[in-house]
Amino acid sequence: MQRRSSVLDTVPADRADAGLRPVRGDAGPPVLGYALQATSDPLTFHRKRYEQYGPVSWFSAFGTRTVLLLGPEATGTALQNRDKAFANGPGWRRLIGPFFDGGLMLRDFDDHLAHRRILQQAFTNDRLRSYLAELHGAIVCGIEQWSPRADFPVYTALKALTLDLASDIFMGGVDFGRRKQEVNQAFIGCVQAATSLVRLPLPGTRWRRGLRGRALLEQVLRPQVARRRAEDSAGEDLFSQLCTASDDDGARFTDDEVVDHMVFLLMAAHDTSTITATSMVSFLGRNPEWQQRCRAEADALSAEKPSREELDGLEALDLVMKESLRLVTPVPSLMRQTVADTEVCGHHLPAGTPVAVASHQVHHDPQVWTDPERFDPDRFAEPRREDRNHRFAWQPFGGGVHKCIGMHFGTMEVKAIMTQLLRRFSWTVDPAYEMPLNYNSLPFPTDGAPVALRRRERASTPA
Repeated sequence: MQRRSSVLDTVPADRADAGLRPVRGDAGPPVLGYALQATSDPLTFHRKRYEQYGPVSWFSAFGTRTVLLLGPEATGTALQNRDKAFANGPGWRRLIGPFFDGGLMLRDFDDHLAHRRILQQAFTNDRLRSYLAELHGAIVCGIEQWSPRADFPVYTALKALTLDLASDIFMGGVDFGRRKQEVNQAFIGCVQAATSLVRLPLPGTRWRRGLRGRALLEQVLRPQVARRRAEDSAGEDLFSQLCTASDDDGARFTDDEVVDHMVFLLMAAHDTSTITATSMVSFLGRNPEWQQRCRAEADALSAEKPSREELDGLEALDLVMKESLRLVTPVPSLMRQTVADTEVCGHHLPAGTPVAVASHQVHHDPQVWTDPERFDPDRFAEPRREDRNHRFAWQPFGGGVHKCIGMHFGTMEVKAIMTQLLRRFSWTVDPAYEMPLNYNSLPFPTDGAPVALRRRERASTPA
């Protein structure tokens, strides 16, 4: 620890001769450092660091000194990773290794590329269209069971729905049955363990809940692998594809690799989609004019189960989704670690440096966005296109070779959910309401994001 601190504070002679500067920063309060500030209110913490130190600085949290990258130029350097100095695995493994190790996000370079090529087979255009056909029916079945009321907890309802969708589309309709709530809590436990202050499996700690959650998920998934491998042909779902897929040389995922990928993809497929759809519902509840614009588009669709092309043509809904992803970024920070000496914005970063890429801060940067705290979907429309102010102005799906592999599936799923909600319900939210977001894991509203939900009277149903 002390060695890493000293090399952050100094620059080798040859790098100094090249004009590079050391990384400035401070450790913060004793023991915990800035752990509480960084997780309870990350945006305020990031703004203070930028004002004090600029786009590159170091801070201490969870016993580790981490370099914080702020602004589109600094974050874009790490995401683009032209010199291959930034690795995902070591960065994420410090936080979520015991729970999601082996997932695509924790793999790097040739290993990452090899696994991504196989996984990409599950996200081709033909596969996405096939998934969408199944999504529509499952979405309608799920939301028709909702009971509208004045304080309907939309986040809670959407989280249950997206878990069902993930099990249907990714696992071929595996019925979790009475274990459904256990499975949901297992995912929550794994994600929240990342910011556990006590990183030992002691009773009552997030770390222990995360380890138990991972064990339960393996217990649910592993028996399915052998059964699917034994089947004569692969099913259409992602799980079956991973069990039977091979590369050009005939190499296949091991049982452990299949489980690792499924645990990570199931989490990503329902957690990130849930917070995105929740944010959209909440913002539309506070902005009725935008809700009506989106509803008019949805009602104008000719089919009850619109195609992917029709969903892509919903211009107002697309603008609202982009603005919601900006204001509430599902993965606020991306973790990296340098595996070689490199530079960011004129600062020297030695090999072995933990790095936090603050995407959420970029999305609220007043140097990039006009009035960044205001809900203004038109900022993404022509001719404004504020997202073009910098190549990395808008980065909810990351960037570079690690850009989210499920990006197109996720946006398709959220649009399909929102289309059916707009057709069947209307809702309002107090204009003064702001979601109380908990950032101890992926952001989620601690109050369930209540909305006043009403069922619409529809004159007719599209054919």
